[in-house]
Amino acid sequence: MKKKIVIALGHDALGTTLPEQKEATKRTARAVAEYIQQDYEVVITHSNGPQVGMIHAAMTELHRKDPSYTRTPMSVCSAMSQGYIGYDLQNAIRAELISRGIYKTVATVLTQVTVDPYDEAFYRPSKVIGGTMSKEEAEEEDKRGNHVVETKAGWQRIVAAPKPISIVEIDAIRALMDADQIVIAAGGGGIPVLEQENQLKGASAVVEKDTAAGLLAREVDADLLVILTGVGKVCLNFGKPDEKPLDYISVSDLKRYIEEGQFEEGTMLPKMEAAIDFIGDSAIRKVLITKLDPEGSAFGGQNGTMIGK
Repeated sequence: MKKKIVIALGHDALGTTLPEQKEATKRTARAVAEYIQQDYEVVITHSNGPQVGMIHAAMTELHRKDPSYTRTPMSVCSAMSQGYIGYDLQNAIRAELISRGIYKTVATVLTQVTVDPYDEAFYRPSKVIGGTMSKEEAEEEDKRGNHVVETKAGWQRIVAAPKPISIVEIDAIRALMDADQIVIAAGGGGIPVLEQENQLKGASAVVEKDTAAGLLAREVDADLLVILTGVGKVCLNFGKPDEKPLDYISVSDLKRYIEEGQFEEGTMLPKMEAAIDFIGDSAIRKVLITKLDPEGSAFGGQNGTMIGK
């Protein structure tokens, strides 16, 4: 059987603006293609921070200029970002594979993840989204039940980041994998939804992309989860004079480092927690934390930090 790999792309692998993303996905496609040439069964997931923020800001500005255009919920903005990023990614990967004589379908699955309405995160919103607004506009948002916070840039929306419980489209993802297709799924952490009887209702929230990547890897029974980030290796005492890069971390050591407060919340900590959740009790599953090679060679190799039992 082919080994299964989930590749979680960070901001560096996607860029921020439209032209940056177009070029970045070409470089990312070269690295993905190398894993496919090694006969891995590949599933790709990705961040969407700058993109969903851009979409939310644009739709909010449209409503400001013409109130006849209704406000766009966060869940819809997340869906838009999945389609926009998936479009560039799947076309870049398809073109790279064809140039190597490989003919496989690349499909983007619009992916929803269920969240618990009683998740503690809903009582402690932490993710700043969208553009800035005036104090008066912030007060209007507050009246509508939305949370706002004053930042250095100005007043901005702030939403919860609940933990994903399940992936709604997981059967479709598995079916595509069984058909030997390359799948892009759970982009931006997935679209968070609440189950209400037989309906799914979009939640005013975002899901931490690394947490969703770990869930996706577990649900497709992957052998390896690759998380791309802005640094080449996981480090102890990051940014300090005694900084120490790590080549390998056992799960037991990783738990101890987390207790020591080695990893910053919102950056490296979610990646470490996703690694622990994915590996679980498995002696086979591994997680690679690394940075995409500037030339687009396959990530990993002698770079990065491997996490395992």
